[in-house]
Amino acid sequence: MTDAPELAIRPATEADLPAIVAMLADDPLGATRESPDDLTPYRAALERLTDDPNQHLVVAVHADRVVGTLQLTIVPGLSRKGSTRSIIEGVRVHADERGSGLGTRMVEWAIDKSRAENCDLVQLTSDASRTDAHRFYERLGFAASHVGFKLQL
Repeated sequence: MTDAPELAIRPATEADLPAIVAMLADDPLGATRESPDDLTPYRAALERLTDDPNQHLVVAVHADRVVGTLQLTIVPGLSRKGSTRSIIEGVRVHADERGSGLGTRMVEWAIDKSRAENCDLVQLTSDASRTDAHRFYERLGFAASHVGFKLQL
């Protein structure tokens, strides 16, 4: 990635969906659960996200090209004395941009946005098999402090 100041992080639009879904599908896990050839379910999801003020699906754009994405969810809560937290999900960087610092800039954007939303905690999950991602998040100050559980419905 050249000339980092040219990078823009902005809300995702429907026109961004092909690039977003391609990035979601561009790894061994995503390849088994994403469908880049049928954007219909993604359009419906984008509409739900866009209508919810606690959802921030963003893209990183460099030289008029979508090169990264993430979703930030703001979650009000009662625990921790009524703390609000945020959840970072779906962090993806285009294969051509990996190692450029783009992922760091996107996560830093999410942390800054979380602070602006008065969150007391930023959390995320990462598949147990994504050891490179775990090192990346630890370098950014995240701690593997909890065990996560999922139930497929």
